[in-house]
Amino acid sequence: MSNHRSLRGRVAAPRAVRLVALVLTAAIVGLLTILGGPAPRAQAAPADSCAPAGLASASAAPVNLAAAAQGGEDRYTTATTTPVEQIDVSRLELLAPGKISVGTLSDAGPSICVNSAGDFTGFDNELLKAVAAKLGLQIEFNGTEFAGLLSQVANNRFDVGSSSITTTDDRRKTVDFTNGYDFGYFSLVAPTSGSIKSFGDLSASTRIAVVQGTVQDDYVVNTLGLDPVKFPDYATAYANLKSGQVDAWVAPSQQAEGAVREGDGTAIVENTFSVNNFVAWAVGKNKPNLTAALNSGLDAIIADGTYAKLYTDWVPRELPEGWKPGSKAAPTPELPDIAAIAAANAENAGPAESTAPKSTLQQLGDTFVNWDLYKESFPELIKTGLVNTLILSVVSGVLGTILGMILAICGISRSRWLRWPARVYTDIFRGLPAVVVILIVGLGVGPVVKGITGNNPYWLGAVALALLAAAYIGEIFRSGIQSVDDGQLEASRAIGFSYRQSMRLVVVPQGVRRVLPALMNQFISLIKDSSLVYFLGLLASQRELFAVGRDLNAQTGNLSPLVAAGIMYLILTIPLTHLVNYIDRRLRTGRPTDVADDPLPATVVEKG
Repeated sequence: MSNHRSLRGRVAAPRAVRLVALVLTAAIVGLLTILGGPAPRAQAAPADSCAPAGLASASAAPVNLAAAAQGGEDRYTTATTTPVEQIDVSRLELLAPGKISVGTLSDAGPSICVNSAGDFTGFDNELLKAVAAKLGLQIEFNGTEFAGLLSQVANNRFDVGSSSITTTDDRRKTVDFTNGYDFGYFSLVAPTSGSIKSFGDLSASTRIAVVQGTVQDDYVVNTLGLDPVKFPDYATAYANLKSGQVDAWVAPSQQAEGAVREGDGTAIVENTFSVNNFVAWAVGKNKPNLTAALNSGLDAIIADGTYAKLYTDWVPRELPEGWKPGSKAAPTPELPDIAAIAAANAENAGPAESTAPKSTLQQLGDTFVNWDLYKESFPELIKTGLVNTLILSVVSGVLGTILGMILAICGISRSRWLRWPARVYTDIFRGLPAVVVILIVGLGVGPVVKGITGNNPYWLGAVALALLAAAYIGEIFRSGIQSVDDGQLEASRAIGFSYRQSMRLVVVPQGVRRVLPALMNQFISLIKDSSLVYFLGLLASQRELFAVGRDLNAQTGNLSPLVAAGIMYLILTIPLTHLVNYIDRRLRTGRPTDVADDPLPATVVEKG
């Protein structure tokens, strides 16, 4: 009997279950260790680059200024503005009455960023909040990518684009701009130990990092005549410079100054003026009243001192000679002597301490394994990122499965009117990149159904993911159904089932059971693809795991939050993989027979 019990214990605990238990245990223990356990190496978390540093960060006009010509002639700043009290806010062409919808970025502090509390802030956005308050309007910020921001403003996804946008003639073909609220230098950032010391050292063989679609991208391509390496955001571009994947980085001066830290082995080696005009907010061409109102609000906050306070708190830099914010009639902001304060700060700081260069291994360790940042990242990743990742994945998975089954049934139908549309749908959605489908659904369908969605594309993103998943899931179901032996259909028909009953009760269940692992792989892909929904522009509370990790990366200039986000993805996907393998094995083999409980036949004893 003891042997039977031992056998039963071994049979009742399949390897897959033990493996899932081990993975979950390891994940939980690792997470608890990071959150509350002793750290193998004590490290200080980098400072939050999305917080006002005040006059301690004051900087004078750069002395290492390139000889490039300054920006072109200002042909767009208005002569004057209408007083704010005369603005009729009911005629501002807003997407929602009384509220300005703003598309912004989250990774370019101190100008536009998400702070440690999860709020969109930075100089540009705080300035826009003050303007909205002057006009008596509410304001709502949505995170997006810079590459699509201007088209989203032009297509009425947002009322305003706020992203330290340098105005150019090409961009004015797509959107209108307000008067300028900031000026811009370009900074050339390069390794301190390298040979690049100026823009003149850049050549065709230099790997130059820029953020795609920015004016720096245009400057490198059209002014310098070079082919840059393009990245989606500033944090990724700078991380590649620090790791040696690129040779130099051309960035807005504010972002460069906020990113470069002692010990990084990099420095701002030269600056140049923006080649076109000023920094302003972007507004759709169909909203001239809104543009005029923002200009009025900007002049008003310059006049009452709000501009000077925000400028001093967030980006205290010496204004270039001959430039001031607002209309030509606006007063010059009353700023402290920033050049003198910057000089005093430098004198009080004393000579810079020489820091021994870090080895490649130390650099990688500091960049990817900062335990303090792990502990800070996981609460926000779980509270915001995990919740939204699960919502987007589950909703799109359920919708995609239902639509996929319909496509599979149509794909094997005897009617060409069902079979051909299913095939065309599958070919189109499997052939298009996921981000293209998401943008088409979000920006194309969004304006049509904004009365239902409230102009919030969150659920449209889930629908786009479902449409993509359906094309793959339909093929998975179709292959599983067609793998069932024809004899199953014939046998069911022989006992009186109709064709539909045979398919529904006999063939389809067997086909679905055979493709469970492939279905789980598709669901895991959905979990990862949910990060693409951020391209549509989401509220800070709607960010998924990757977006939260990226924003924390931008705040700190360290990639450890992204590693933490990767750990969360692994905690989600690895147990799911082994769970479905266990379920698949159970469905194929059935429940183990308990030999100890099997009744033995009675022994018949014959009496002679």
